[in-house]
Amino acid sequence: MTIFDELAGALTGTDGDRPPLLLIHGLTFDRRQWDPLLRELPGRRALALDLPGHGESPRRAGYRAAEVIDLLHRSAVAAGLDAPIVVGHSLGAVLATGYAARFPARGVLNLDQPLLLGPFGEHVRRSAPMLRDDRWRRVWDGLLAGMGVEALPEEGRRLVESCEPRADQLLDHWGEILELPDEVLAARVRDELAAIDAHDIPYRWVTGHEPPAAYRAWFASAAPRAETVLLPGGHFPHLSHPAAIATLLTD
Repeated sequence: MTIFDELAGALTGTDGDRPPLLLIHGLTFDRRQWDPLLRELPGRRALALDLPGHGESPRRAGYRAAEVIDLLHRSAVAAGLDAPIVVGHSLGAVLATGYAARFPARGVLNLDQPLLLGPFGEHVRRSAPMLRDDRWRRVWDGLLAGMGVEALPEEGRRLVESCEPRADQLLDHWGEILELPDEVLAARVRDELAAIDAHDIPYRWVTGHEPPAAYRAWFASAAPRAETVLLPGGHFPHLSHPAAIATLLTD
């Protein structure tokens, strides 16, 4: 483990012929989530980071998305990554999208993260009292139960189950959902996608389920050149289909 600026991470590979990868895991997990994918990409230069307050990275005073994205960029610079392909899972895909809108990037791979909150945001806000007392774990376990963990290969299931969530992780990283209305967050995402499109940065969204028609229409209007890839399964395509994800990163 090495500290890159403020974040713990692992820098692997030496291949300079292809763009390096910046790997951003989802909420409550850590950089070990990328191990199966990295085995499918031998030699590929990749930086897998622990988000603040996760894995071996310390907590910090601020968790607003812009602050975390700044920190991710400083870590990438400290690791010597030049315009990486930014790969994010779940919350990490929200951060990957914001990263590519603001900093040099050669692509974005969004792993199973819709960019509009919709019912999820409503659920988080309704659950706010539980998140602030000893019922918080019920909120997280209820969400996890719908992520298809039981269908993962043994290693993937073990990686998910070995990460122990904490109440502060949820409150810290969902802070803006609890503070800001959907309209503000949706406008931010649309601006980010417009910036990515203006810089001709390829964007792929991998989803485990056919998206609702309304969301597909919104995404097509906000990111007209983005590609949607359907890999049937649960919320962890990098754990259930690591070879297919590796192919998306090499073609």
